[in-house]
Amino acid sequence: MGFDGYYVAAIIDQKIQCELPSDIKSLMARHMSLLQLRTFMEVYRRRGLSSAARALAITQPAASQHIASLEAQLGYPLFERHARGVRPTAIADDLAAAIGGSLDTAESALAAARARSQRVSGTVHVAAPSDLLGALIAPRLGPLVRAGLDLRLHIGGREALYAMLLEDKVHLGITASKPEDNRLAYLKLGEEQLRAVATPSVAEQIALTPLAKALDSVPHLAYDLDRPLVRTWLSLNELEIYALPVLTAPDLRVLRSALCAGIGWTVMPTYLIQTELSLGSLVEIEAPIAIPTNDFHLVWAKSSLRHSRVAIARDLLADAIRI
Repeated sequence: MGFDGYYVAAIIDQKIQCELPSDIKSLMARHMSLLQLRTFMEVYRRRGLSSAARALAITQPAASQHIASLEAQLGYPLFERHARGVRPTAIADDLAAAIGGSLDTAESALAAARARSQRVSGTVHVAAPSDLLGALIAPRLGPLVRAGLDLRLHIGGREALYAMLLEDKVHLGITASKPEDNRLAYLKLGEEQLRAVATPSVAEQIALTPLAKALDSVPHLAYDLDRPLVRTWLSLNELEIYALPVLTAPDLRVLRSALCAGIGWTVMPTYLIQTELSLGSLVEIEAPIAIPTNDFHLVWAKSSLRHSRVAIARDLLADAIRI
């Protein structure tokens, strides 16, 4: 099995001693290989043999053989096959709950240790919304490059970013949302304040009438028609508007440019408008109740941390961006 294999197996063994029936624990202790358990967890999380095999860089027949071997050793089926993939059985749910976190933790620790013991190299793919990538992330990537990594940056909103992570198209993502898929892990990097802003002339126009009426009558801008930031600010301040945004753009820097040209008002994260606020080209529309905050997170697929370059990139990126 090798040193790494014994180290990971020891951590997993401590976890399963209290969480699986004694007959299954006995079989695991005697027969199950670390590779088989890795394959099982990938199939369980991805609900498919083909995608699991690609993630592990093995063939689909090899992945099928690993699962069949586990099922033969346990004497229980782990998955039910169907046209679109596989469904886990109750035994598979128990096994995944017992070993999943321990396997991830051990492999992550090993990958980080390997990266620290040698010069790391290779390519890491990072995704984020375009404005976050341009304003906050790109200027802070120096430590990753100096560590020997090549970086490929990708643009994507929440749903696209999660899909890229789960399909192994990118290794790390930064987003203002918190993932709910149990195949993904995340780390909070910080929070941004969301402020309603406009040019001084537009703000003066808004101040002439009651706030709710003014915000509804003066044109506003938004990321998209769902208006996530605007909606958050309005909800916290118990305000409601009915007009649609006159301009939408999936890049907050575009909205900032339109704002500075005097086109309406919107809600922006403070990190994007600090210069404009200090110069007076934009001013804040005072929140009647409170200024909302928005957490942002570093997200990755749990299985990706077995690669040492991804483990070290995650740690370096977290240190560089955390605020």
